[in-house]
Amino acid sequence: MRYRRFGKTEMLLSVFSLGAMRYLESAANAEKTIWHALEVGINHIETAQGYGKSEEFIGQAMRNGLSKQRDRFYLTTKIGPTKDADSMRRQIEQSLKKMNVDYVDNFDIHGINLYEHLDLVKDPNGCMKAVREAIDQKMLGHVGFSTHGSLEVILDTIRTGLFESVNLHYYYFNQRNAPAVQLAHEKDMGVFIISPSDKGGMLYNPSEELSGVCYPYTALYMCDRFLLSDPRVHTLSLGAANPSEVDSHQDAWDNDAPMSELEAAVLDCMNRRYTLLENDRCSQCYQCLPCPEGINIPEVLRLRNLAIGFDMVEFGKYRYKMFENAGHWFPGNKAIRCTDCGDCLPRCPENLEIPRLLRDTHDRLHGEEGRRLWE
Repeated sequence: MRYRRFGKTEMLLSVFSLGAMRYLESAANAEKTIWHALEVGINHIETAQGYGKSEEFIGQAMRNGLSKQRDRFYLTTKIGPTKDADSMRRQIEQSLKKMNVDYVDNFDIHGINLYEHLDLVKDPNGCMKAVREAIDQKMLGHVGFSTHGSLEVILDTIRTGLFESVNLHYYYFNQRNAPAVQLAHEKDMGVFIISPSDKGGMLYNPSEELSGVCYPYTALYMCDRFLLSDPRVHTLSLGAANPSEVDSHQDAWDNDAPMSELEAAVLDCMNRRYTLLENDRCSQCYQCLPCPEGINIPEVLRLRNLAIGFDMVEFGKYRYKMFENAGHWFPGNKAIRCTDCGDCLPRCPENLEIPRLLRDTHDRLHGEEGRRLWE
């Protein structure tokens, strides 16, 4: 296992962190998963108040002996922004009590996804007042934020200077937030990548086409290496649902060097798969927004890019069904809402026939409705 300095926090984190959202089956399963993660060298457990019973499961593991190993790992929890300090103060106390700990090494404001959320944390008498008090009282070590928001919201949140780290989406198959990674690097912030093997492409279940183009490596390995070969990235969430899933990243966690010639050649092959889209590839410039019907056009067309370029249809269906069902965590209406108004057409530098491509995406990916995991 490799370790990296998590920006100005100075915490030396393993390049994979145990994300605790998915081991919700039982307290016993959670405990086994945590212990196995520690055995392989993972030294960071990351949870959230909103992750079902995750904090309670961690608390039970603490009572069963994990507390004796407290010096072997860092612990992070996350709480959403609140309108007042008192509410945040109560919730911090509740989280610590659930986890049976006196402090957490790192604390994140969970889900700064909208400018309304950013306004809450910028209020000097709001939730951040309670966070600062908790830091002074040694209940919290460092403070960062997590986000599923737009690039503009992420950049403006980083610019506040209120945070030491950021949890964000950034993957080979979705590089929209690259400027945020760079700005965080310039400000010496820790960079934590959210769910790279799941939200990053459902890489544990790749299509035959994706597996083929990544040969002789796996898709999971190549996308891990895309991130870990970048020194600006510090740790990737490993959201294991059970102990066996921890080991799925073993080939990558000992290799954070620059890409080898063979790895770079495979990455080039992956890049060239987009030629299958011919003149219908969306370049993700985002100039088509805003859409009068609230369609997240770039994200819809990104899923189409992947479905055609890599036959990532199942992943596309998995993400597409979240539209209209996940609020600000995954915003936008389904492509079928397009009215052919043409508002986006003159703003597209590729001159894409956007309404046609939206309908095509809906036909390819529409399936059963979805919800966020812990709902």
